[in-house]
Amino acid sequence: MNKLTSYTIKELHKAYHDKILTPISFVDLCLQKARQTSKLNAIVTITEDVAETQGIESEKRFYIEKNIKPLDGITIAVKDNFCTKNIPTTCASEMLKDFIPTYDATVYSKLIDNGACLIGKSNLDEFAMGSGTVDSIFGPTRNAWGYNGDSDWRIAGGSSGGSAVAVSTGVCVAGIGSDTGGSTRNPAALCGVVGIKPTYGLVSRYGLIPLVNSMDVPGILARNVVDATRILNCVAGPDHLDSTTIKRDFKPIELKDIDLSKVKIGIPTEYHCEGMSKEIIDTWSFVADLLEKEKAIIKTVSMPHTSVSIAVYSILNQCEVASNMARYDGLEFGLRTNEDYSTEELYASSRSQGFNNVVRSRIFAGNYFLLTRNYDKYFLKALKLRRLIADDFKNVFNGDNGVDVLLTPTTLCDAPLYGDFVSKHNRDQCAFQDYCTQPANMAGIPAVSIPIRLSNNKLPISLQIMGPNLSEELLLNLAKRIESIVNFPTIDTANCIS
Repeated sequence: MNKLTSYTIKELHKAYHDKILTPISFVDLCLQKARQTSKLNAIVTITEDVAETQGIESEKRFYIEKNIKPLDGITIAVKDNFCTKNIPTTCASEMLKDFIPTYDATVYSKLIDNGACLIGKSNLDEFAMGSGTVDSIFGPTRNAWGYNGDSDWRIAGGSSGGSAVAVSTGVCVAGIGSDTGGSTRNPAALCGVVGIKPTYGLVSRYGLIPLVNSMDVPGILARNVVDATRILNCVAGPDHLDSTTIKRDFKPIELKDIDLSKVKIGIPTEYHCEGMSKEIIDTWSFVADLLEKEKAIIKTVSMPHTSVSIAVYSILNQCEVASNMARYDGLEFGLRTNEDYSTEELYASSRSQGFNNVVRSRIFAGNYFLLTRNYDKYFLKALKLRRLIADDFKNVFNGDNGVDVLLTPTTLCDAPLYGDFVSKHNRDQCAFQDYCTQPANMAGIPAVSIPIRLSNNKLPISLQIMGPNLSEELLLNLAKRIESIVNFPTIDTANCIS
């Protein structure tokens, strides 16, 4: 068995102490794995020199300074929409293919300050607009689960599919994604790893190239709950560079045994939607029954505005995209064409060549919704409905018969075949893939996706736990309990990849 797909942070630090491995040797193993799995297209920029330098620093702290940091010698991949100083940050777009930032995103700088080693920047849908990691100038990312060659393969989910594949295949121990409507949890679910979407404002967005400012959250991917929690503890907390972060000091999350008899778990009926596969429904029921046997209180709850949530999300997403993409005009930074007949011609040609069809279509739709004649009809109405959707969560968490958390599917099916996925429009795929995940972003609440078991296709099936603001400790403790019961295999123990 390939230990790279199963090593935990704790096991690695023990191996370093016992000198079975060293940070430098482990970094080299991960770099080698990144090159060996290049056919999956998870990493778009391998940062070999950076990783080795950081590995050397970790080794010094382990064996010379004896001042070990929480993530020393732990390899990471960072989604290529987080700024990394002197390392290309492209958003998988022609518009930024030559962009090299002069500063680090706060998430990345905190990881490095805690000893992590960057293996590379990971693939994504262009500007994070997608749910498959198929719309990238670098080409699609392939899911390692069930991969039998380029003729027939499964999507990795998106838009953080590169990070999810890198974690599942052992290229790195943990990955960073962004989550606007499920872009961390969706690929985590399809690739059989843990995905965390923190409370909005718990983790700084500084240096994350924005998609939808009011919903974007840096996300975390890891192979188990303990490692994901350690990464979250390292990156969370206030940041004076981001005015939207929660200003109170962050108290690190502790994982411990919890008394499930005191935990009320809600099953929202509206999440049982059209198109959900029978295997997903059976897995949902299976875990609910498991938790009930563990003495948890299982209750059916109603969230009446769920049916309009995806439409509201799409409108608000496209409105903010139109605003955020306006900065890429061919003048200040980004792609600039040679059209110099007029300023308008320069704008038009730069944006036409710099953005793909998905990005352009969202810009057009967003500008349409924001026209004076449409503003009240679409944008303002969507904002009012967003408040009602957020109120649904408040009511189920705080009402007279309130619950502590919600248990739902993460995706509506296991990983689709690439051909089937791209046969449908990006908008339709996002509406289908994000149905269960995007409400959490609209309400700003935390959510965790955990793998449960394999489908008949031998592909991961995952479930999602959502809770009220700043309930990460309860969510992660519950996720850890579920994880210990279901004992989901790594990709190598499941014999899905050589």
